[in-house]
Amino acid sequence: MVKIVSVGRRSLAERAGVLRGDMLVSINGNAIRDVLDYRFYLAESSVRLCILRDGREMCLDIEKDEYDDIGLTFETPLMDKKHACKNGCIFCFIDQNPEGMREPIYFKDDDSRLSFIHGNYVTLTNMTADDVERIVKMRMSPINISVHTTNPDLRVLMMKNKHAGEVLSYLDDFKSAGLTMAGQIVLCRGINDGEELLRTMRDLSHYLPELSSVSVVPAGLTAHRGGLYPLSQYTPEEAGEVIDAVVGFGDTLLKQYGTRVFFPADELYLKAKRELPPEEFYEGYPQIENGVGMLRSFIEEFSLAESDVSDMRRLLKRRRNISVATGEASYGMISSLCDRVMQICPNMKIKVYKIVNNFFGHSITVSGLLTGKDILEQLKGEALGQELLIPENALRRDDDDFLCGMTRKELSRALSVRVTPVPSDGYELLRRLLRA
Repeated sequence: MVKIVSVGRRSLAERAGVLRGDMLVSINGNAIRDVLDYRFYLAESSVRLCILRDGREMCLDIEKDEYDDIGLTFETPLMDKKHACKNGCIFCFIDQNPEGMREPIYFKDDDSRLSFIHGNYVTLTNMTADDVERIVKMRMSPINISVHTTNPDLRVLMMKNKHAGEVLSYLDDFKSAGLTMAGQIVLCRGINDGEELLRTMRDLSHYLPELSSVSVVPAGLTAHRGGLYPLSQYTPEEAGEVIDAVVGFGDTLLKQYGTRVFFPADELYLKAKRELPPEEFYEGYPQIENGVGMLRSFIEEFSLAESDVSDMRRLLKRRRNISVATGEASYGMISSLCDRVMQICPNMKIKVYKIVNNFFGHSITVSGLLTGKDILEQLKGEALGQELLIPENALRRDDDDFLCGMTRKELSRALSVRVTPVPSDGYELLRRLLRA
């Protein structure tokens, strides 16, 4: 039962007599607990809503096209509270946040519903057999799963949850139901790599073709690990060994199934100082949100934009002097792309700044974790030109501020320059550079 906070004007629900403040009890006799129930049971052409108003239950009938919305809004997008994580993962990034940040940043979710709505990864430890049965019944896929290891005892150790090993059986339920799965392996040096990684990849390969892709990503380690499980960074040689293991296993699957399934993260290639694979290696970038193929995709998008903007010189009749701030991981790529622009457009000056992450620690090199504080401290007093471009993913999704709490406007005022966020898209970077 969930509370209705608003009813759209002239909506199907309003016409049926639903009022703001009513409690939605059921749809077509099915109890409504959250957004999954609501969306699933609403996808009918005839629906009977049972609502509770002033202690009295009443039923209202609505005729509609099968997937039409009826105009109801609830207190939260999930129509319920987020499920908090019950694990104590030794590599958890949230446990490594510095003090003094906003309270929501410290909340750890592990909610299968967010897997379907936003693509979040879940560990399965928050799920029950009833939850699995509901997922199968509603045919909800893909389901994104943080696997890390298929060794039950090692999974318990890594996640500090006594049920972490046994819930791996849910993978069999999803496969039997024909549901698509995507996986994630966060590697901890000396713990779930080497032979354990090979075991995990072998075990997971039995879930093909329902298992569509798996990313292999090194654990992110900040400078705020006091009192936490001792973990260390991969050396360049060790990162190369991980790449060889993942690519080698993927090559075998590619010959057998036509897909490599397992993909090393870009961070491993940067750490190993190896050239990125060609675009076809990534098979359409199914794991790009986990940092797999993001740099290659960016380069290809930029090249596409260059061919699309056939006469860049014409766009720059007047001089343009701008700057770009980026993280250490993408600095080399961004600098190279900006050099290409300046070669074509000699009246354009672009200065690329590599921002070192002092806020989280120097081992954190991705642009999405840059803070306004670090950008300000490292660019204060620099001649930034007419505009400063920053990575859009450094800003929180629903707001215009950085993780440190500084807003983009505050950064702009402090640096006395226009600050423009750029999406993680090579095409958009060129357009912003040219103001096309």
